[in-house]
Amino acid sequence: MSKFLVSFSILFLGICMVISSWIISQSLNSKKDDAVKIQEENNRYEFIKMSDDYNVIFDKQTGEYWGSVQGRWEKQSSISN
Repeated sequence: MSKFLVSFSILFLGICMVISSWIISQSLNSKKDDAVKIQEENNRYEFIKMSDDYNVIFDKQTGEYWGSVQGRWEKQSSISN
């Protein structure tokens, strides 16, 4: 086997390893970003029990909230208004 072919094979193998490592790291980063987005979406709503008969669901993203009146959920007016 010629020295040129051996050198080329080693260089090609090194380049393939670098490219595959980069692809794997990009894949792991995108999964991490997706997990953060899912976690934020899971923590979007907060359930608040005001009393035995009245409960509130608060949307942290929009600031809206709904109250349960006799088992029916109705959108309530904003607290700041």
